[in-house]
Amino acid sequence: MAFCQSFVNEIYRHIGADTDVPAGDIGVGAREIGFIYGQYKRLTGLVDGTMTGKSISYGGSLVRREATGYGLVYFTEQMLSSLNTSFQGKRVVISGAGNVAIYAAEKAAQLGAKVLTFSDSNGYILDPDGVDLETIKHIKEKHRARISEYVKHRKGAEYFDKGVVWQVPCDVALPCATQNELNEDDAKTLIKNNCLAVAEGSNMSTTLEALSLFQKNNVLYGPGKAANAGGVSVSALEMAQNSARLYWTFEEVDKKLQSVMQNIYRQVSETAARYATKNDLVAGANIGGFVKVCESMLLQGII
Repeated sequence: MAFCQSFVNEIYRHIGADTDVPAGDIGVGAREIGFIYGQYKRLTGLVDGTMTGKSISYGGSLVRREATGYGLVYFTEQMLSSLNTSFQGKRVVISGAGNVAIYAAEKAAQLGAKVLTFSDSNGYILDPDGVDLETIKHIKEKHRARISEYVKHRKGAEYFDKGVVWQVPCDVALPCATQNELNEDDAKTLIKNNCLAVAEGSNMSTTLEALSLFQKNNVLYGPGKAANAGGVSVSALEMAQNSARLYWTFEEVDKKLQSVMQNIYRQVSETAARYATKNDLVAGANIGGFVKVCESMLLQGII
């Protein structure tokens, strides 16, 4: 983390940022990729699609910025459908305030949910009327300010510099900030508040103790290796466009992303039902990944 922090701060200095990135708020977007890709070309003399997440102006794909958040919601939508319900009318609690959190909130709202929270390393905001995404984008994407600024723009919203978003009663919880951000006590609170589903937007969001509690209490749980695969999926779509010299519309890429996430859910849930327990998506994702690698090795004569 120390190296990563130092590296990102060095990039920020090169691209003219005024301050270093606060620890825990490291984010790599189009401007960071732009600098990295420029240095890659300078050092190697190569101009190709090695980097994904590029700006649209030099080969990037539409929906790449939104991909992980959108994909997370598409996956969670399939989880909810297994309970014969949907995002419509659901209260959603989200941690983080970067691309994953912002665009998970955007897609959830499009599907009829009310998103109540955002957070950063200093605290979190609660908007009982549902967060205003344009205000969030103005604060975080345009000005790169702290989430606490939100309450200056929205009457009725509150900012808390203590506690966690998981204290807020919700139907769906989407951790989108960092590793191990949802612990055993948080899980107990979510279970007490009758949360239906938790899906990881960040990698390894949930501690093992919290995961165990969710499984014992029949809370649907989407592991990050499946639920947040939207980003790498659109990276693959970006590479496909680069190779074929194509440029797909936003709607075309979004539709392909939705199909990819639905297919991932189907494979994970079917594998869980076959080898473990129905709705144990953690086992389904782990076993499914193992089976795919094993079958490939057998077919290629490696084992």
